Parts: sequence; C-alpha cells; structure tokens
Amino acid sequence: MDFRVFVEPQQGARYADQLAVARAAEDMAFSGFFRSDHYLAMSGDGLPGPTDSWVTLAGIARETSSIRLGTMVTSATFRHPGPLAISVAQVDEMSGGRVELGLGAGWFEAEHKAYAIPFPPLGERFDRLTEQLDILTGMWATPVGETFDYSGTHYTVADSPALPKPVQAVPPIVIGGTGAKRTPALAAKYAGEFNVPFVPLDTVNTQFDRVRAAVADAGREPDSMVYSAAFVLCAGADDTEIARRADAIGREVDELRSNSPMAGTPAEIVDKLGPFAHAGVQRVYLQMLDMSDLDHLALVAGQVLPQLR
Repeated sequence: MDFRVFVEPQQGARYADQLAVARAAEDMAFSGFFRSDHYLAMSGDGLPGPTDSWVTLAGIARETSSIRLGTMVTSATFRHPGPLAISVAQVDEMSGGRVELGLGAGWFEAEHKAYAIPFPPLGERFDRLTEQLDILTGMWATPVGETFDYSGTHYTVADSPALPKPVQAVPPIVIGGTGAKRTPALAAKYAGEFNVPFVPLDTVNTQFDRVRAAVADAGREPDSMVYSAAFVLCAGADDTEIARRADAIGREVDELRSNSPMAGTPAEIVDKLGPFAHAGVQRVYLQMLDMSDLDHLALVAGQVLPQLR
C-alpha cells in the first residue's frame, strides 16, 4: 500500500501549519500531501479562516522537493476551467512535475453562499464537471503552436493557445465518490486514480467493481487505474494515546474504531487494513485533522508503513 497525508485546512489552519505537515510527511516518506478545497469550516469557527488550495500548493511546491501534491478534491464550481488549467500547470512547473488534480462536482452549498459562488443543481454541477475535464485535458494535450477549441453547454473555448503546459504531459487526475453511474464513467474516461472517501468495506467493494467495469467498457487496461480510499487517522501506541487524539478532534474512540481502519494501535490498524487491501485499495489517504500533532504521523511512519509497503 501507498500512504498519503490529507488535511482539512478550512477547519482552522495557516499556511505555516500546512507547510509543517507537508515537510514532515516528505521527511517521513509518505508519498503525497493533499488538502481539501473548501472555504468554510464544517464545524467550529474555522479561525484564522480559509486558505486557497492552489495558492497554498504553489507555496508548498517551492518548499518541498519530492512529495506529490494535490487536492482532494477541487470543486468544479469554484473556478473556470481555463484559469484552473493555468493554475495547475503553473504549480506543476513550480514543483518540478509533482502535481495531481482531484476534481469533483462540489457539494457544500453553505460555503458557496458564504463566498458568492453560484451553486447550480446537482445535474448541472456534474455536467459542468464533465465539460471542465474535457477542457483541462484538451488544453494540456494540445501541442505547442496549435490551438484548442471547445463548444459545450456551459463553457466555450475559442482559438485558445492552451498555455502554459505542465511539466507532466497531463497531470494525474483523481476522481472519487460513490455515485453508481456517472462517477465511474467519468473516472474511466479521465482519471488515473479513483478514490472512495470514508466508507465501509462493502461500499468499497461495490464501488470498485463499478469502476472496474467502467474501465473495461472504456477499453482501458485493468492496471491503468489506481484505486484508493480515505480514512480518518486516529492512531496511538496504547488506548490512552488513542483517546487523547480522538478527544483532540472531537470524536469518540469507539465510533472511530468502528468506522475507520486507521483508528487504533499500529497492530490493530495493520490488521484492519488487510481486508481493504484484499478489496483492491492500493493507496490510503490519512485524514489528519489535528495538524499540530506531527508525532501522530511519526507513529504511523515508524510502525504501520513498514509493514504494509
């Protein structure tokens, strides 16, 4: 298994907090640092306030050297596809080709209202997501010196130079969710990785089977898709440490142990991840909700990762 760190800065984090986690994750040989793309806290006051995901990743790109960087996931409602293509390509260049783009339809209506962002109905959001994926991949794939055109229901591109180009030919795209039809189809067409966040084992099995079928229908090789999952992290050397970390994020130990294979002692976590590995989970995103607790990452890096890599 491959392990990445995933943070939720909208809950309350400065740039410096995120950089400290990214650097620690890089030093501890986690393969990636990913952050959410949200502008409003889901609970609490969110102080000192949100940080923009791509501005933040641009900074971190210049202050790290090897760790993969990306969003889990950027909301298609937040940005027009052309400027998003530019931002991702620029951060890819700033990082030396280490960027990955998680992209989704958007779901949190309150943050749209709080920051004057239109929030269309679900069907339209998925339509916009599809057109954005067409435009992003089309722009990046357009040879230098040629132009890109696109005519969609929601977006039109005319005579675009499709610049700048990312370092990677096409930065890897991550698509995720539990939708039964459109989500697997979008992943099979555009994504290099499919992610299921915070779901039980039976849901992982069901959704991965749907995506595998969509990948086959699209004529892709089975091993061309990476399958991943995200889980809340609450590890400890003993029950006292686990309880302390659960309390720090406002969660109950029993609930976490029931709902996340990344909750418990290192030995417990290794055992609980076994069935997920058998289901096809190749990569795990550790949702680290207390960014001040870098010892938390050190415990996982020292006692979990060596047993599962």
